[in-house]
Amino acid sequence: MTTLSTSPTPGTAPEILTARTRMRGHRIADFDAMVAMWSEDAVTRYILGRPSTPGETWSRLLRYIGHWQALGFGYWAIEDRDTGNFIGEVGFANYKRDIEPPLGETPEAGWVLAPEVHGQGIATEVMTAALDWADRNFTDPKTVCIFDPAHQGSMRVAAKLGYRASHVATFMDKPTQVMTRLRPPG
Repeated sequence: MTTLSTSPTPGTAPEILTARTRMRGHRIADFDAMVAMWSEDAVTRYILGRPSTPGETWSRLLRYIGHWQALGFGYWAIEDRDTGNFIGEVGFANYKRDIEPPLGETPEAGWVLAPEVHGQGIATEVMTAALDWADRNFTDPKTVCIFDPAHQGSMRVAAKLGYRASHVATFMDKPTQVMTRLRPPG
């Protein structure tokens, strides 16, 4: 079950409720929880290969807020509906990555969860809700996501969501698996 409320302010993330989570726009108050999550090896191993510094996490937080302001889409903070605890981030971005071949303007999907909720199906739950939103709001008929080829767990989640391996790109001088999902017809 997913419910959507419209964004109260243009340029901000709409709130989306799933069975177990609340997806909402990021707030400055999320910073400490983000620093804790982005310092975990289980979170960063396949993304950066090292923990994020607090400064990198601050830039990430501002980038998430700015995406909604500038592009009308972005990442949501994920809260546990029962506890209100910050448990991760999910959404879409245009990072203008130096990746070859380029992704162009196609929205890039991504998700990251705090280690304590890994393996509980939360990634599939929140990405399903995010993709429902994207299917109603994006003009581009496809989205992409990228992975370290060793990150088999997230690639399995992507496959459940309808993403298919499309090609291997080069990002940060490393092979990077690109997966593509086409919006379902109708």
